[in-house]
Amino acid sequence: MAESSLRRRSVEPHPYGDNIEMKGPYKVSELSSDDRLDAEYEAPVLGDSSQWGDTANDMRDMQRLGKKQEFKRNFSFLSTLGFVSIYMATWEFVLVSLSVGLSNGGFAGLFWCFITTVLCYSTIVASLAEMASMAPTSGGQYHWVSEFAPPEYQRVLSYASGWMSTLGWLASVASSVFVVTTQVEAMINVTAPDYAFTNWQYTLLMIAFVAITIVFNTWGANALPAIETASLFGHLVGFIVVLVPLWVLCPKNTAKEVFVDFETNGGWSIGPAYLVSQVTVMYCNLGSDSVVHISEEVEDASITVPKCMWYSYVGNVTLGIIMLITMLFCMGPLDEAINSDVPYLLLFNNTGYPALSIVLNVILFFLIYAGNITALATCAREMWAFSRDRGLPFSSWIGKMDKKWQIPFNSVYATSIACVILSLINLGSTLAFNIVVSLSVLGLLSTYMISIGCVLRKRIKGEPLPPARWSLGRWGTVINGFAFFYSAFIIVFCCFPSYLPVDAGSANWAPLVWVAVMMVALAVYVMHGKRHYTAPVEFVEGRKAAGIQLQSS
Repeated sequence: MAESSLRRRSVEPHPYGDNIEMKGPYKVSELSSDDRLDAEYEAPVLGDSSQWGDTANDMRDMQRLGKKQEFKRNFSFLSTLGFVSIYMATWEFVLVSLSVGLSNGGFAGLFWCFITTVLCYSTIVASLAEMASMAPTSGGQYHWVSEFAPPEYQRVLSYASGWMSTLGWLASVASSVFVVTTQVEAMINVTAPDYAFTNWQYTLLMIAFVAITIVFNTWGANALPAIETASLFGHLVGFIVVLVPLWVLCPKNTAKEVFVDFETNGGWSIGPAYLVSQVTVMYCNLGSDSVVHISEEVEDASITVPKCMWYSYVGNVTLGIIMLITMLFCMGPLDEAINSDVPYLLLFNNTGYPALSIVLNVILFFLIYAGNITALATCAREMWAFSRDRGLPFSSWIGKMDKKWQIPFNSVYATSIACVILSLINLGSTLAFNIVVSLSVLGLLSTYMISIGCVLRKRIKGEPLPPARWSLGRWGTVINGFAFFYSAFIIVFCCFPSYLPVDAGSANWAPLVWVAVMMVALAVYVMHGKRHYTAPVEFVEGRKAAGIQLQSS
């Protein structure tokens, strides 16, 4: 890499300064007068920018976190933005997953619930983005908990967060695979309305999709940034291509029906119905933290990652609101939408052209499948990082990095195997499978609440936090406080059933499974974790013991 190129990429000041010493084959020179070390932090930064693509800020962050650089930083701002945007896929999931809200509130209830939920959830995204700037590491939430929690609790809390994060992302991958399988059935239903997959057909298709996704995350991993960039443009262009024919061809509901008329058909009264619908709305907007888990692959991560988290959230929410309004105006009568097994298919069929309906379904299918690639990459990186700290069984295998490809192949395989095992549950019971995948929101929200709570505690007590290039500033305490209590509030409603009355088929079993998994995690911690788990804070500058070197897999 040319020296001029390195200087160009390293000019933005870091909170610790940029006057670094590199003990490698490359040395940074001719730094500006603004690039000076803070008196509080004078550790040399180790790295080889010609090999890894680090900026000076990246090398300093990895030095502070005590991590050895093992990934090549090949994600630019645009590909990183594509990575998180296509996983969130808010306008796409507005179409495929908001049917619960139609029963619990009607058109108007769903619209206003969406607006209030995304505003409240924005405080969680902002809080996570700031932590990603403080500590840009693939570990994400469990690392933040380890670094920011009270010393006496950090080990057990970070271990629990790691398990909940792993659980949430595994459920998310399985959920995404299931969604694209249902889309295949929906495309068939355009011309064969009575056709339905059997459980074994569903399972085989899910396994096939997992197998294809593995290729993109292993042998095709070098092309992943380009794929994510292309997915970003597909996400934007697809939005226009789907939106225009719906507005032009579909019959329209009235503005009063869309914005004013509240109806409850799920058994709840209007208040609880509104609150229960928040969980489904949040599912459409979940995933801003996906990009956190590729932090060690992103160029200038401490500013790029939080910016992409925030910009993707704002952009996806904007597109989601527009698509939601379109769906509510163009879907037709509420009763038909509620009674439809696939409400978005009803919407597409309202164009009056079966061929166009298939085309719109195909566009939606490819975009949501592109998010599957991101989901697998995210979960694999999270499992790799947690295994680097010996947090999972078989950590020595899962946490192995392929030195030639600079890809954690084994963690990709482990994630895929777990997803296939989950898909096999569908052979016996679709209900059981849905119970497992419904854990994604509950598991991830738990990690959000714990990590944000740790930062909030430090702010309230006036304890120092690492500097952040993307900072909440004086609003940090207020935003963190609201985000913490809102996370707890939503977790409560994640435990409610979607409909009343409740039977075995409509009960919300996710809390029971979540508690069971936490009990398993506790047992594993007692038998394995207490002896083998290495809390990330043990490698952080200023907290690690003398003689501790940089951590590697």
